[in-house]
Amino acid sequence: MAAFLSLLRRLYLTAYNWILFAGWFQVLFLTLKTLKESGHAHVYSNIQKPLLVAQTAALLELYMAKLLCLVLKSGRRSILHCIVGLVRSPISTTVPQISSRLYMVWGILYSFPEVQTHPLISSLVISCWCIAEIVRYAFYGTKEAFGSAPYLLLWLRYSTFFVLYPTGIASEIGMIYNALPFMKESGLYSVRMPNKWNFSFNHMLRQRKKTLTKPKEEYSVA
Repeated sequence: MAAFLSLLRRLYLTAYNWILFAGWFQVLFLTLKTLKESGHAHVYSNIQKPLLVAQTAALLELYMAKLLCLVLKSGRRSILHCIVGLVRSPISTTVPQISSRLYMVWGILYSFPEVQTHPLISSLVISCWCIAEIVRYAFYGTKEAFGSAPYLLLWLRYSTFFVLYPTGIASEIGMIYNALPFMKESGLYSVRMPNKWNFSFNHMLRQRKKTLTKPKEEYSVA
């Protein structure tokens, strides 16, 4: 039984990594093709669907890993250790990375059409996402399928971040900055005060009104 479950885990991770590799390769191909034929202004419109699918599919690294963990766990192995073992990355770095990317694709690019033609999208998609993910999924897909990966993939997996991280972070910050005026205008991420959910704030407003509307004589010192 243990051997069967181990094989199931390996088959799942192999299929998952190569499917995501193909998804990101498609996004890269469409990005480069659009840049050559139409320019940066049309990049997002041509890659929106495959980009959303490829980026959102990363959630499987958390949810499916946890599901498999519940099946495979034994003895004193904790859920956290299982997740780390299946995802091949520390949960402390995987969750923030996936969350930030989902925020970028859904919270910024998808939610604010005004920024969808910005030149930074090309550098963001190519450097921060496509190249990094193609290398990552190829490395883990090969490792799961054959037990090891070529040194070139190993080197790329643990070296490209020197260039891709700074470029990607700068592009993400730039995209968020350019979206700020549209966030303010739409009020999409604004929490206006007071509101019916903020009981403490509303209570203080009532107390302020009640107290400050009293005649000043009541507060005069004899």
